[in-house]
Amino acid sequence: MSTRFEELDWRPTPMGEISLRRRRDPSSGEDVHEVKLGDEFLMSSMFTAGEVALAELGLAAAGGGELDVVVGGLGLGYTAEAALRDDRVRAMVVVDALDAVIDWHRRGLVPLGPKVAGDARCRLVQGSFFAMAEDEVGFDPDAAGRRFHAVLLDIDHSPQHVLHPAHAAFYEPAGLRRLADRLHPGGVFALWSNDPPEAWFETVLAEVFPESRSHVVTFDNPLQGGTSTNTVYVARTAAG
Repeated sequence: MSTRFEELDWRPTPMGEISLRRRRDPSSGEDVHEVKLGDEFLMSSMFTAGEVALAELGLAAAGGGELDVVVGGLGLGYTAEAALRDDRVRAMVVVDALDAVIDWHRRGLVPLGPKVAGDARCRLVQGSFFAMAEDEVGFDPDAAGRRFHAVLLDIDHSPQHVLHPAHAAFYEPAGLRRLADRLHPGGVFALWSNDPPEAWFETVLAEVFPESRSHVVTFDNPLQGGTSTNTVYVARTAAG
């Protein structure tokens, strides 16, 4: 059993101070891993239903056949690990802006780290997802212009509540069109959001993609009592 509270890592980053903490939940007796950026909680292993649903809903929309996948935002690894459980995934690039987060997985400081970092299909790439979406090289530094069957994104709190103002342009029609160009025909873009479905963003998705849908994911919230929700947006390019 772990100690009641332990800070596993702390580092300054260009986005602020990031820390990885582990605490024992008094009600369940289980370890909870949490990530903070400055004074803001980014993620917790208590609430992972939305991250898992992002992979499951996104890849379900991708159809049959082998899949090349991008995951934007490594975090605690729940989206990446859920995607790797899909046998159709033959190759996956996981992009995270912070080398500290990648290091946590490679060193096994987070529970899913060995599964994610140790899977031969998975490459962890340090970089800005949003800059890569605009750059001609794209998401694979070793294969300029490579296209993918699915892009699963979980970085900002929502399209409206972004971690950095520079991210906002990605969620406009021009930004999503550039993202769509990174996809194969029939390819999928799926996005996690902490907010309820936003009508303005649904309109943007419908402008860029011929198919789009918002899924509300409900899960238990033991901290507040009752249930909470996340949203997973799933959009698909035209089939070839």
